[in-house]
Amino acid sequence: MSKVPLTARGAARLQEELKRLKSVDRPQVIRAIAEARAHGDLKENAEYHAAKEQQGFIEGRIREVEGKLSHAQVIDVSKVDAGGRVVFGSTVNLLDEDDGSEISYQIVGEDEASIREGRVSFTSPIARALIGKEEGDQVTVAAPGGARTYEILEVRYE
Repeated sequence: MSKVPLTARGAARLQEELKRLKSVDRPQVIRAIAEARAHGDLKENAEYHAAKEQQGFIEGRIREVEGKLSHAQVIDVSKVDAGGRVVFGSTVNLLDEDDGSEISYQIVGEDEASIREGRVSFTSPIARALIGKEEGDQVTVAAPGGARTYEILEVRYE
């Protein structure tokens, strides 16, 4: 498996999730299974089957997070000096030239992406269009609603 780029914040979030899964969620579901077993006949015990299914989800997520962390290439954005160019982890302020609005995005790994929080995956069309550009450059992004043109107002590494 190839390296998975993550920001330091994204890696910390995955580590916190893994800790919670192992120390809180896993013991809870084990107790739920034990309690459901105590009720008797397992064939017709919906609580038991639901708890076993939940256990499967938790164990699968633990394996997934451990795999991502083991293949992570953690990039500390604050230590990046890209000379003003847009790179993985940078935060970019953009001016939408079509409607005059300003928007800010941080380019992050796939697991960290959240459009509501202004974080876009480095594999997204907008991130691919921005990477390698610098302040003052114009970029055109092929969006589902048609091409959008942006001007890069500022590039930060925070």
